[in-house]
Amino acid sequence: MEPERIVETTADGQERVGPVNAALTPRWVGPATFARLPRTDQVEHTDIAVVGIPFDSGVSYRSGARFGPNHVRESSRLLRPYNPAQNHSPFAHLQVADAGDLVGNPFDIKDAITAIETGALELMGSDTKIVAIGGDHTIALPLMRAAHSRHGKIALLHFDAHLDTWDTYFGAEFTHGTPFRRAFEEGIIDTDAVMHVGTRGPLYGTQDLEDDSSFGFEIVSSADVMRSGVDAVVQTLRERVGDRPLYISLDIDVLDPAHAPGTGTPEAGGMTSREVLEILRGLRGLDVIACDVVEVAPAYDHAEITGIAAAHVVYDLITLISLGPDAAADGPAYGISGAQYGEGAK
Repeated sequence: MEPERIVETTADGQERVGPVNAALTPRWVGPATFARLPRTDQVEHTDIAVVGIPFDSGVSYRSGARFGPNHVRESSRLLRPYNPAQNHSPFAHLQVADAGDLVGNPFDIKDAITAIETGALELMGSDTKIVAIGGDHTIALPLMRAAHSRHGKIALLHFDAHLDTWDTYFGAEFTHGTPFRRAFEEGIIDTDAVMHVGTRGPLYGTQDLEDDSSFGFEIVSSADVMRSGVDAVVQTLRERVGDRPLYISLDIDVLDPAHAPGTGTPEAGGMTSREVLEILRGLRGLDVIACDVVEVAPAYDHAEITGIAAAHVVYDLITLISLGPDAAADGPAYGISGAQYGEGAK
């Protein structure tokens, strides 16, 4: 029996099918789509597709991110349809649906990358925007290729403890540590509008930073976030991106292990979940065309700490896309006050 869903009607008479109504069906009941949203085969058109990519054959340390998409879906059951931090109901404004998973060959990375790119292009074919849940960071390359096919050179904000611009591992050019070097080499990214956020931890040597800089990347480290604060970081990112089509790639290890223990290559000294969410909210009004959230490895998670953090990140990314590039940049981008919160959702 299909549970009753929240259905909203837009000003122009379009129906948006939303999550299962939690007032009628308990949140722990039924299959876990993201935020209990409908599947793409249950709606006529999808504006934003949440798609899992359970692939982790590109990892260099702990494996297990192949189980990330379903873990994040399970961890998203408590999400609600109104986002008070942005004063916006993304599921009522655009049709958001869960597209299931894209399948990649776990024994052949190149074949998997091709399959993921093909699947992403098919999803984007009807002007659908993608928010992907990985999987390891290898998946960012085929997703960026697909975005580039639709939009030309793209701006990139890369939230991660690591640079992911290394050349090869064991002679392999496609791994979770190489996608952004390949994206540079393939001419996918606009080198005037690329930036790492939250980077930290040891490197192999100074050459890592020299190579990274030669690809156009600037860095806002986790220490910079701590010293400068969220508002200053947001201003830097907005100036770097401008009005270009923007791809956001977020490795959950950008968070400190205290906030995201369930990941494959944890590094101490990371950002808090609050800092990451507030920075994302500060990107309101940018032209976000596609996103990924990767490297959630549930075997190392505890009490869904990492899964919940990732689910909230996905939710705020959906909200950014739903708001669109015409949203006022000076809107409630840094959270609403306690007094406003007390007024309730409108």
